[in-house]
Amino acid sequence: MASKGKGTASEKDATPSNPRGIPYAPFVDKVEDYVASRSEVEPTLRSFQEMIAKYQFMEANLQRRVAGLRDKLPDIQKTLDTVLFLKSRKDETDSIETTFELNDTLYSKAEIPPTDEVYLWLGANVMLAYPIDEAETLLLSKFKTAKESLMNCEEDLDFLREQITTMEVAIARVYNWDVIQKRKEKEEEEKQRRKLKDSEAPPNG
Repeated sequence: MASKGKGTASEKDATPSNPRGIPYAPFVDKVEDYVASRSEVEPTLRSFQEMIAKYQFMEANLQRRVAGLRDKLPDIQKTLDTVLFLKSRKDETDSIETTFELNDTLYSKAEIPPTDEVYLWLGANVMLAYPIDEAETLLLSKFKTAKESLMNCEEDLDFLREQITTMEVAIARVYNWDVIQKRKEKEEEEKQRRKLKDSEAPPNG
């Protein structure tokens, strides 16, 4: 393999990456920088295809994460709205009647007196009591973090799609280079065959 091609492979870890550490795909401008002969075409294509597979794996994971965050954000917002509503009533004297969800299709009625404390689910079957102000701060922080994570994931998905496209173009260029080289080799073989045939032909007369 050409020394430049070897350098590119061995320096893979030094490839520039996006803010979340996803590496940029190599842009193949000159195929000769990656492939010195036709014998190197197959391993180079295999290497590029492996890179595409890694990008696609990351893309699938990010798509699942984005779906989870899109489900999570409305829930956080709804909880925050409830906390803010209770905060606005903590100095009231009258209770309010409301319904709360027991499961997807079952609701129950409840009377809620003015309160300065709420209980929040933290996940893993854990619920903790918080003063309303602390609950508001916690939920605002969680909402902000989830929103930033969603933005980063969506940005990374766009980035990954660009890298996959770049690698698909690289594969097409290497493949086309191989086709051209193969054609040139055939033409050269045909030329040599004709030359040999002409040299072996008996002289006229």
